[in-house]
Order: sequence, then C-alpha cells, then structure tokens
Amino acid sequence: MNNVLTYKGFIGSVNYSAADHVFFGKVEGINDLVTFEGTSVDELENAFREMVSLHIEDCKREGKPLEKSYKGSFNIRISQELHKKAVQTATSKGLTLNQLVKKAIAREVEKD
Repeated sequence: MNNVLTYKGFIGSVNYSAADHVFFGKVEGINDLVTFEGTSVDELENAFREMVSLHIEDCKREGKPLEKSYKGSFNIRISQELHKKAVQTATSKGLTLNQLVKKAIAREVEKD
C-alpha cells in the first residue's frame, strides 16, 4: 500500500472521495474500526494523529491490546508453477518450503 500515514508505530490508509471532496482513511492493524478524514492533507494528517492518540488512550483505559495479535501462520495462494519453482528452489538450497518463504518475507520487509 503506497498511500499511508505513519504515527507512533501505527499505519493509516489514505483514500480520496471525489464525490465528497474529502480525504479519508482508517487505522490499520487494530481490532477496532478507527477512521479519520480531512479536506486537506494537513487536516488528514492531524486527524490521523488525533485518532491514533485517542485509540491508545481508549485501549489503555479499557485494558485492551493496542494492535491485532498475529498467529504467525497464514495461507497464501500462488500459481501451481510458482509453487513448483519454490519447492525446487527450497530443495536445492537444503531448505523446507516454509524456511524459504520465511527468508523471502524477511528479506522483503527488511528493505524498508
């Protein structure tokens, strides 16, 4: 996702409604639905920061976790050919498919 805001470790999506002439978004990676909007970039950024701060306060007051919890496992859908190539690559490197995928994801997320 390219159109995002970040603040205090939180990410907010950014969208634009041409019909309403407003920027809007939501705080991602949390259990609650927290949205924000603004008619300018400055308003949008300020609204995002305000909503993140309110979310943090609310969670602390209610004893709720700030972010979603992640199990550490997920399913992916890829083509049969890519699946085959991934298994072959893993095998040739002496890895399991799971190890290959973990290494590839780690390499991708550490780029930033």
